[in-house]
Parts: sequence; C-alpha cells; structure tokens
Amino acid sequence: MLQRLGLVGTIAEGDAAPEDPESGDSEDEQEPGRVGLRAPPRGDFSAAFVFGEAEAGGEGAWAAALRQLRGKRAATTLDEKIEKVRQKRRIQEKEAKQTKVKEEDTKTEDNQIKEGESGDFNREKEEDVESQNSLDDESIFTKADTLKVKERKRWKKGEAEAESFFEDASQYDDNLSFQDMNLSRPLLKAITALGFKQPTPIQKACIPVGLLGKDICACAATGTGGLDVKTQEAALRSGPDILIATPGRLIDHLHNCPSFHLSSIEVLILDEADRMLDEYFEEQMKEIIRLCSKHRQTMLFSATMTEEVKDLASVSLKNPTRIFVNSNTDVAPFLRQEFIRIRPNREGDREAIVSALLTRTFPDHVMLFTQTKKQAHRMHILLGLMGLRVGELHGNLSQAQRLEALRRFKDEQIDILVATDVAARGLDIEGVKTVINFTMPNTTKHYVHRVGRTARAGRAGRSVSLVGEEERKMLKDIVKTAKTPVKARILPQDVILKFREKIENLEKDVYAVLCLEREEREMQQSEAQINRAKKQLETGKQETASEGLERSWFQTREERKKEKLAKALQEFDLALRGKKKRKKFMQDTQKKVQMTPEERSQFEILKSQMYAERMAKRNRRAKRARALPEEEPAAAPAGPKRKKKLSVFDEELTNTSRKALKQYRAGPSFEDRKRLGMAQHRKGGNFKSKSRYKRK
Repeated sequence: MLQRLGLVGTIAEGDAAPEDPESGDSEDEQEPGRVGLRAPPRGDFSAAFVFGEAEAGGEGAWAAALRQLRGKRAATTLDEKIEKVRQKRRIQEKEAKQTKVKEEDTKTEDNQIKEGESGDFNREKEEDVESQNSLDDESIFTKADTLKVKERKRWKKGEAEAESFFEDASQYDDNLSFQDMNLSRPLLKAITALGFKQPTPIQKACIPVGLLGKDICACAATGTGGLDVKTQEAALRSGPDILIATPGRLIDHLHNCPSFHLSSIEVLILDEADRMLDEYFEEQMKEIIRLCSKHRQTMLFSATMTEEVKDLASVSLKNPTRIFVNSNTDVAPFLRQEFIRIRPNREGDREAIVSALLTRTFPDHVMLFTQTKKQAHRMHILLGLMGLRVGELHGNLSQAQRLEALRRFKDEQIDILVATDVAARGLDIEGVKTVINFTMPNTTKHYVHRVGRTARAGRAGRSVSLVGEEERKMLKDIVKTAKTPVKARILPQDVILKFREKIENLEKDVYAVLCLEREEREMQQSEAQINRAKKQLETGKQETASEGLERSWFQTREERKKEKLAKALQEFDLALRGKKKRKKFMQDTQKKVQMTPEERSQFEILKSQMYAERMAKRNRRAKRARALPEEEPAAAPAGPKRKKKLSVFDEELTNTSRKALKQYRAGPSFEDRKRLGMAQHRKGGNFKSKSRYKRK
C-alpha cells in the first residue's frame, strides 16, 4: 500500500529492517494524501520533513502542510507551558535523586568494613537530613513578619477659594435611596435586578442635581473597546437610548458611519476625564464636544481635578455645578496600609519579598501591580513555577485575553492577578483582599487608584507596598495624609534569602517557558504565512491590508505624528546628568540577554521617575488662558457677608446716582477748594458760585 502510494513507512528504533519491501504490515498503512516521514521525529521538527502531494483524488500540498504544522504542536496557554516545564523539572529532580542514591549505595557496598547494615545506616542518615531540610522549609513558612506603626505627622491644608465658574453642591442627603431619587420605573427595575441596594456617595450627590438638567463637574476618590466594528455599526443603526464608548472608537464611527451622528444628543457624560487627558486624548475629546448638540446637558466626572480637567470643563460645560465628595488623595476608610522598606543595596530582593508575601501570608484574592508589562509577564511565570494560580492583565494582551483573565479572577479560578496600571482604574472586582505594589507608582493619585481596588463599598482591605530609597518622598506624603495608622512590615532576612535562592534556581525554567512561547509564536507566524500564500495562489491577486475603502479620521497621519512629537518634546524634560545616566543604563540593559534582579528593579523605578519628571514639567508650564463667554456672575452663597470698603477714588468712579452726577457737574465744593488751596473765584469774576458751593 505504501509503495503503491510512493511513501516510506516509519521504522521504530530496535526493529530489524524488512527483507522484502512488499512485506509491510497493514498497521503501517497510511491514508491517501498523508505525509510520510523517513525517520522518527527527534524534537519539534524533523530534519527529513518533506511535503508530499497525493495523486488525483487526494488533498493538496497546502492542506497537508497546514495539517503537519498543526500536528507538531498545538497552541497552549501560558499556564500549560508553565505546568509542562514544572513536570519536566520534577522528572529531572527525581532521576537525579535516584542516580545519587545508586551512586552512594555503590560506594557504601564497596566500602563495607565490618557491619553489613552500614548501607541502611547511611539511608537513615539521608532521611534525617531530608527531614531536617523539610523542617527548615516549614520554619521559613511559619516565621511571622514584624509590624511597626509608622509615626504620622498632621499638617493643615489651606482651603482653596471656590471659583466663580462653579456652583458648589458637595453637600448631600446621606439617607437618600434609589427610590427617593424620582427615577423611572424601568431604571428602578434594572437596579433591583442587578442587585444594587444603596447608592454610592457620588451617586447620592450627582443624580438629584443631574435630574434638574444642570451641568456637573464631579470629583470623587476612586472606587466607583477592541471589538468588531461591523457589529457595533449594526447596533448604532438600531438607535440605542444610551451609548457607552471610548473616544477613539466613537470618533471612528462618527466619521465612517453615515447614519450615526450626535446632533440630537441630550446628555453627554465624560467619565474618567483625568485618565483620558493623561493618555493624550485631549484633541479627541474636543472633537467629540464639537460634534455634539449645543443644547445638551454635560456631566464631567474625574477622580482628580487637574488643570487639564479644568480646561476641559471650561470648554464643555455651561454654568456647571461642582460636586466634590472627598479629597483627591483620600483612600478608602477601611484600608490598612503597609509598607516594606527596601535598603539601597537590596533592590534585587523585590521579587523574593513579593514571592514570600504571596506564598506565606497572602495566598488568594490578591492583585499585584508592576510598572512594566515585561515585569508583569515575568512575575506570572515565576509565581506559576512556584505552584501558585496566577493570571496577568496588561496592554500586550488582546481584548479577549483581558476579559478571560478578569473572568477567571472573579470566578476564583486564579488566586493572583498580576497587572499594570491598565487595571488600576475602572474595574470593580468584588472580593479583592490585598493589593501589592512591586514598586511605588508614578504619582500619589496613581497610588490611590491602585489601592482603590480593595476595601471597596465599606469592606476591609489591605495594601502592601515595597518602597526603595528613591521612593520615600511619596511615602512621606502618604503618611501625612493618612487618617489611620500606617504600618511598616519587616520580613525576616533568612526568609528573603531562602526565596531569592529559590528564584535563582528557577531561572532556567523561566527561560524554558519563554523559549516555548517564542517557538509557538514562530509556529503561528509560519501558519499565517502559509494561509496567505494559499490565498494568493487561489485568487491570483495580492492580498490587501484591508478590504473596502480606508476609514477616515479627523486628523491626518502627519498631524497625528506632529501632535505626538510635540507632546513628547514638551513633557520629556530631563536634566543633562540624568539623561546621560539613563541613556547609558538603557544601552547596557539592551545588550544583556538576561538582567539581574537589581537591574530589573532599577528599570521599574526608572519608569516611575521619568513619568514623575514629565508631570513636574507639565505643572511648571504657564497656565493656559481660558476664553470664556461673558455670563452673568454666579449667585452669592447665602449668609452674612461683609461689605468691602471702597476707597474714595473707587467710590467716585463707581457711584452713578443722581446726586453724585449733579455734584460732579458742579465741581468741587467750597470746603474742598479751601482744603486743596484752590482759588475761590472762577475765571471771569463770577462770584455767584460761592454761595452755591456753600449751600452744597
């Protein structure tokens, strides 16, 4: 059968070669169109791998190639790769242990002098040593950390005067419920179905004001797309009552969906305004506001009230009501804040400290924040190799992968979620007990957002942050503003050394997992190239990058490049010494295949410092002049107000009463002339005015 098809059967190792080529067994027969291998595979790819095209009636070469490619290795998740490496390591350790025991048994048998039980004695000694090692490991896990209360210095904040542009309405009824807000029946029914019982403070303050039709500029502490375009266009054509969108996708639909517009919009809500402005969405926000109806109601919500947010409010709101529920730097009231000090020469201990915390103290319902996506991926691999159930969430993942990671964390399929600041805002994940910061974030407001993932809706929570010498200034600011005692956690040094040694032993396994990922990416790229080549051969045309007309945008590519370049030049203000130092560090780390723990920690801190310096540069720039339409001044707040005493000059200029005008036309009085040393007679000898001045 094989010879008739022109294929060669596979011969296993140890089997004798057949004398007659036609004496092949029926078990070696293959289906028509299958590819034969000339030798057994000895790895991921065989050196004798060939494509064979079947005769008439069989499959084509492209289908056979794809089938062979997929048969080599199926796509696996990162957790499956980690488990594969762990199993391989366990097998190697078991084999090494058996080999060591055999060698020692052989030596013992050769060196027996008098007692025949010396081998048993040595085995008992080894068992004692192993039990002692296991006891040492258990003692590492049972050692308690030390907690100390950090001294807190109170400092008074000056209360800023309310701007005349806003009408303040920060006071609200704390006993207000959803039923008391005069909401429609469908909304109340939906609220009940979703299980919402009590409104949050920002909802209690904003919903009554919003129902009055007023514009809102609201600020409260934290704790509140990538989908198919065609599906969204179909949903827009159905005329929804409420539309939730990101700025970029909304502008895309406004410029490329003819039937979709915002000219009849009644209410515009801008949520997370400070975050959108941080991400350089300022021009996109202005474009959306320009395309909206002029007679709309606008509500702007932000966790922090920066100058950029105020500028956006000035161009988007009309006579707004300002609502500040609490301070921008306030954390949740039931949050317990802890900090771990990293000594200057111990920056490489961060991974060991985090591993010790997650293994010994906080095993589940934990969010671990890192500064970079690379570090988040490494921590996922490292903690997974230690046997923990871990997931990751950052910008390198697709939308489907992000949603899957969140679903697994919410369903308690994973215990630890490693994330960057992409998960620091806008996510309400129930049941997060602990937040760990691998490094301190860029600014204090980013810290508030991170730790705001826990202790939500009146629940208790804990945050543990690793603080180096270069991050202590932010720690001091946090301690000053803390309303509850801040504690310092100290881990035993032998625990840190034990976990650092464990991480060093796992470096080979981390590299093996990264190699598996790289091989799978290369496999997927090869499959994609075969699919493209097959399609080009079938159609006879070059495959275009996109089908149909190119989607339009409100900015050209050149304008977008210039805008990004201008932003980068304005914000990237570094001292010459710091710039040279960072440039040299970047060049050195790029040359290295693998960085040390100290270099990885330094890179994480470097990213935070660069962001903080850009923010400081932005704050030092001159404030933008705002062009506002002339409007009636806001009504003065109720209550007694001291009347400002005007000078004589101001009173003369501003007094427009009839008596004042008559006095102005008549000129100075007799007393004024006498006091100023002026002549009492007018030019021309007219003396009648003297008596008139006297009467005055």
